[in-house]
Amino acid sequence: MSEFLFTITARDEAARQGVITTPRGEIRTPAFMPVGTAGTVKAMLPESVRETGADILLGNTYHLMLRPGAERVARLGGLHKFMNWQRPILTDSGGFQVMSLADLRKITEEGVRFQSHIDGHEEFLSPERAMEIQRLLGSDIQMVLDECPALPASREAIEKSLALSMRWAKRSRDAFNLQSEAERAGRACFGIVQGGTLPDLRQRSAEALREIGFEGYALGGLAVGEGQVAMFETLEAAVPHLPDDRPHYLMGVGKPDDIVGAVQRGIDMFDCVLPTRSGRNGQAFTWDGPLNLKNARHAEDDSPIDPRCACPACRHYSRAYLHHTVKAGEIISAMLLTWHNLQFYQDLLAELRAAIGKKQLAAYAAAFRARYRAEKSTESVA
Repeated sequence: MSEFLFTITARDEAARQGVITTPRGEIRTPAFMPVGTAGTVKAMLPESVRETGADILLGNTYHLMLRPGAERVARLGGLHKFMNWQRPILTDSGGFQVMSLADLRKITEEGVRFQSHIDGHEEFLSPERAMEIQRLLGSDIQMVLDECPALPASREAIEKSLALSMRWAKRSRDAFNLQSEAERAGRACFGIVQGGTLPDLRQRSAEALREIGFEGYALGGLAVGEGQVAMFETLEAAVPHLPDDRPHYLMGVGKPDDIVGAVQRGIDMFDCVLPTRSGRNGQAFTWDGPLNLKNARHAEDDSPIDPRCACPACRHYSRAYLHHTVKAGEIISAMLLTWHNLQFYQDLLAELRAAIGKKQLAAYAAAFRARYRAEKSTESVA
């Protein structure tokens, strides 16, 4: 059986530089995974996503199960072939999206019954069904089904949710283990640590997942409005209780300075819709902070978004042109700004990997924050 392997190649305090090896290719860590919600990274070709330096994409189980359907994707050769991306794909379990449908779902011990946001038809998602969908999609990294409670919440509510998530984690792992040897070859199942921002519950969750045993461990339920300080404190409480020899994945994060701080606290993998969503809404990330290209001050600015960037938007187009196309609602603005933002994120992760390798991460992070924040405070990002 081909193996899923994680090798740590350098350390700098809690931070790790490494490589995840899969049959579909290597993933350099720390890694950022662009989000391909419905089998596509919006406004990008797969080849273009790869050109930015991405080693892995994230697919959204919830959206793919509703449309076009996991069984259909399987009949058509699996998600990699379907979307023309032959490198690794991680799929979430669908739980986060289902949990956000507060008025359209009912949670029981068995799973979640919910109404499709597309046409209102009823669906049922259990731990076993979540793993079955990911098996049909052909995901390289498959996430357990968990319950993600909305914050703020009482300790009692978080404890109850955590207990359910740990029971579902065991059922998800068992379902993954029942897949055939050929289906599991080189693939992985990741557990998800929950517990809100309560350190003892995060520790309890991490220990429960370690007892079950997974190829990697994610932290969920963060970047939901709790603030960066609380998020970092939660990471400091939880990450030391995760197996050191397995990848650590912070789900749904985040802003560039969130990523830098999380890497310093031992996180290896990230995903977030921010770079693509921002690109479609006229926002560009730069080393001096985000720019709002809708702002009139860019209307006659002939300079590139960021002179350090080698993406097509920066090589061939001015801020003035991008301002014009954003204001005019032209599709090319979404294409160019999305490409630029994904390039910025991949460049940031490459620099973080290099800083870890040189044991200079603390100095790099301090310099990044000093420059990034200085400009951010003066630029509208509305």
